[in-house]
Amino acid sequence: MTKAELVNLVAETKGLEVTKKDVEGILDLAFDGIAKAVRKDRRFSYPGFGTFTVRTRKARMGVNPQTKKPIKIPASKTVGFKPAPVLKKGL
Repeated sequence: MTKAELVNLVAETKGLEVTKKDVEGILDLAFDGIAKAVRKDRRFSYPGFGTFTVRTRKARMGVNPQTKKPIKIPASKTVGFKPAPVLKKGL
């Protein structure tokens, strides 16, 4: 699903009298809030959906696929997602 498809889905929900522009603004605010929470608290949890957490990757050795030479990949941080049991059961 793309952002545009999500905006259309929410805007077309019966009983809601909002424009697509309003929905897009609300969704942008929501995802900005999630991103800030992950940066600040290192996790964001939404019951029934899942948990976003900051994960640390260790430095490791890799291989450049073009030259086949070994390269050192530095340690880095990434965001991981663990789905809630309810979400996993529905897959």
